[in-house]
Amino acid sequence: MNKEIKKQDDEISLIDLFAVLWLRKKMIITITLIAIIGSVVFCIISLLLPPETSPLPNQYTPKALMLIDDKSSGGLSSMLGGMGGLASMAGVNIPLNSSNSQLAVYLIETNSLLDSVVDKFDLINRYEIEKFPRAESREKLKKLLKAAYDEKSGVLAVSFTDRDPVFARDVVDYCTDFLMGRFDELGLDKNKIEKENLEINIANTFQDIQLLEDESRKLEQSVSRASLSGRLPVITADVNRISLELTAKRQVYTQLKVQYELLKVSMASEKPIFQILEMAEVPDKKSGPSRGLLCIIITFAAGFFAVFLAFFLNAISNIKKDPEAMAKLKGTNEK
Repeated sequence: MNKEIKKQDDEISLIDLFAVLWLRKKMIITITLIAIIGSVVFCIISLLLPPETSPLPNQYTPKALMLIDDKSSGGLSSMLGGMGGLASMAGVNIPLNSSNSQLAVYLIETNSLLDSVVDKFDLINRYEIEKFPRAESREKLKKLLKAAYDEKSGVLAVSFTDRDPVFARDVVDYCTDFLMGRFDELGLDKNKIEKENLEINIANTFQDIQLLEDESRKLEQSVSRASLSGRLPVITADVNRISLELTAKRQVYTQLKVQYELLKVSMASEKPIFQILEMAEVPDKKSGPSRGLLCIIITFAAGFFAVFLAFFLNAISNIKKDPEAMAKLKGTNEK
């Protein structure tokens, strides 16, 4: 018996709910249609207006890809370990097991990179930041500039979102060059540093050899004139000295060239710590916003609001028709 009464109550409740919706169907349909038409018109207007004045402009997100080698992170760990005392004094916690990839992602959000981008592209004026320009420009840039590292492939992706695709590409390329420069400054790639030092030493040694050869030729030309003036012993001593220096310089040059060639062979068999795989390109397809999805969300939100409003108005109507409820409300107001 109780089950039958409960079943009847449920059926009556469902009928009552449907009756409320049917009674307010015009209002629900009208609100939903207004939301659909309004969202579509808004999206069309935002698409037709120039990006500078559009309330919902197209956004473009170019991306640059870099290969980060974590297998050679021993130098980074030892370097950070040696800096641990200074870092702790400065209030910065640096984990000793930090990797090159973690360092690259960390560098993206450092104030040095953020301020450099802000000043380079004048983002304070571009985004019309008036209050706390330095702090607000950093926060704005952090929201638009992203770095994501894929552990499986070892690839770091740096992206930037803006309504101007060319401007966004330039920002990503600048950040990529900045990261490469910072890795070079930190001296994480020992082979690269050694290669640069060898190139400098080879160039300087070759220049010294040329100067000594020129000086040797001049002294040889002076031998005949010196025999007449009695300065032959002095010039002969200078010739011998230069000959010894020239021989030593040539030996040094030969050793440097051998080291340089061996290093090149070694570097060819090893993967560099930081390598740019792909620079950012000007995207021809927007990354957002999804206007179709926006219209769907607004439509569903308006529909739910209309249904809620229908039940709310029905509840108010029922209260007005209930004498006991009205009496309670009047009694409450009198008190």
